[in-house]
Amino acid sequence: MEPRQQFSLWYVLVAATAILILQSFFVASHVETLPYSDFKVLLKAGKLKNVAVGEGAITGVLIIDGIDKLLPKQQVDEMLREGKGDHQFSTLRVNDPNLVQDLEAAKVRFVGEADSKWISTLLSWIVPALLFFGIWSLMIKRIGGAGGMMEIGKSKAKVYMQKETGVTFADVAGIDEAKEELAEIVNFLKDPQRYRRLGGKIPKGVLLLGAPGTGKTLLAKAVAGEAGVPFFSMSGSEFVEMFVGVGAARVRDLFNQAETKAPCIIFIDELDALGKTRAFNAVSGNDEREQTLNQLLVQMDGFDTNKGVIIMAATNRPEILDPALLRPGRFDRHIALDRPDLKGREQILKVHIKNVKLAPDVELTKLAARTPGFAGADLANLVNEAALLAARKDKDAVDMTDFDEALDRIVGGLEKKNRVMNAQEKETIAYHEAGHAIVAELRPRADQVSKVSIIPRGVAALGYTQQTPTEDRYLLKQSELLDRLDVLLGGRIAEKIVYGDVSTGAQNDLQRATDMARQMITQFGMSEQLGLATYEDMPNPLFTGIGMMPRDRKEYSEETARTIDAEIRKILADASERVRQTLLSHRHKLDTLAKLLLEREVVGRSDLELLLSEKVTQLSPMKPSVPNATGPHDSEQHHEDEGT
Repeated sequence: MEPRQQFSLWYVLVAATAILILQSFFVASHVETLPYSDFKVLLKAGKLKNVAVGEGAITGVLIIDGIDKLLPKQQVDEMLREGKGDHQFSTLRVNDPNLVQDLEAAKVRFVGEADSKWISTLLSWIVPALLFFGIWSLMIKRIGGAGGMMEIGKSKAKVYMQKETGVTFADVAGIDEAKEELAEIVNFLKDPQRYRRLGGKIPKGVLLLGAPGTGKTLLAKAVAGEAGVPFFSMSGSEFVEMFVGVGAARVRDLFNQAETKAPCIIFIDELDALGKTRAFNAVSGNDEREQTLNQLLVQMDGFDTNKGVIIMAATNRPEILDPALLRPGRFDRHIALDRPDLKGREQILKVHIKNVKLAPDVELTKLAARTPGFAGADLANLVNEAALLAARKDKDAVDMTDFDEALDRIVGGLEKKNRVMNAQEKETIAYHEAGHAIVAELRPRADQVSKVSIIPRGVAALGYTQQTPTEDRYLLKQSELLDRLDVLLGGRIAEKIVYGDVSTGAQNDLQRATDMARQMITQFGMSEQLGLATYEDMPNPLFTGIGMMPRDRKEYSEETARTIDAEIRKILADASERVRQTLLSHRHKLDTLAKLLLEREVVGRSDLELLLSEKVTQLSPMKPSVPNATGPHDSEQHHEDEGT
């Protein structure tokens, strides 16, 4: 792509200089305009020479010397200010039959001249006008884009051919079901008669739904790469400009271009930027987006799929799309791309490590197990971060420690080794994280702990407990939710037991525990008092986590609201008591783990298993520091698989 030139003021200065040079060479110098009577007086006095007689004007050379008595003083002074030499003059010709005789009598050399001033006129007016018009066009072109103002209604779609996309189904992993669905589109583009002979019609539109990073755009490019057809790619936001009607014009131009290159694929990324429900914009003063959407609906109705034009679109917010887009006959096939499971994550990692030199100790199965909830883009970032860390340390290959460090950096943030904390705060964090880890290991339905750290990370994390699920879970029982609730409260209860006081470090834990308890009561019907009923909308975890539009008002009474609050408090109070009993009965293990954290800062899985075994049951508990008034510190982050 050629670099885009920037408009500069130097263009104007160069053009102005060129105009002045042209005028100085080709345009006549200053010309004195004389009345015809003065012309006759000067002619008789012999002060004129080289006279040219035209049909409408008489020009020539005026001799300045000795004319002060022939012309008014003011006029002579003005001529002298222009210079003392000879001057050009001009006068309008009148019907004077004695003109030739007077010229001959004054012995003045004269010639006849046709009135043709086109060169002077061209250089004086037309050329400057053309130059300034060119400069103006250049400015508009730089402001209006590559096509300028005249092409503002043209589609900005990027057209790729098969070799230019560089993506096939072999580059897409972890979403096998979606690939099978789209393989039918590829087969139709390659062999349309196979479907037409039975009277079948290919779907007009395919809508890819999924969370950010799940591979929607990559999958659309793979379809074009497999089919070997042109691929028109455009974002939904590129249709709408500040000028009214531009979006609709671009939609028409896009479909016209696609029909000329059929068979082909039109791909609209971020469809929600263009296709929001029109009812939500009823009070808006700007209906440009609505006009663009209307034009898209009309175009999708108007073209025939037998021409080989397939429309694909992607969005992670399907709940706000206009229903007219989703009806059969437009986007009639919806393909949901979920976050990959354990097997899918391993396949995705195999794709991204093709160009990475790995050490023999790297086990992709274990790495996939430690990344629950990661999408394809997250896994690609993980591999890249590990490669950068290995290169920073001048290693010959990327080993498992690089992947561990990259995972900690992505999940917890950048390690803050230079953050200075006093001994009391560090000890409090050690007991807090030890409380999380001990409770997690003693709850049979909680995910096992893979690492405990008290090294500060990111902006607010002073320590973290990393849990690795043994398998992907899609359903959670009430007992499993209660165990997870206990793990969240383990840090706060440990501080209370050891110091008789609590810190601000449990803010994030309490927030998550409260949210989990509220979901159990209002969404999962896990309250005996409230019965089998839901009271709040369930967010959609597949896409943005925001879910449906919030209700304008609560659809339950104030009495029910008080009951919900009471049930939430009861669940949290019961969990707090369970955790307290657990930590009191295993106080020696809590002290031992906290001491080990203060010594090493990071405790791995093997050390944790040894500590929790019977070999350490007789160790004397570590004496905590004398409780002091500790100042507030940032809340830590407790990382676990968020299945709810």
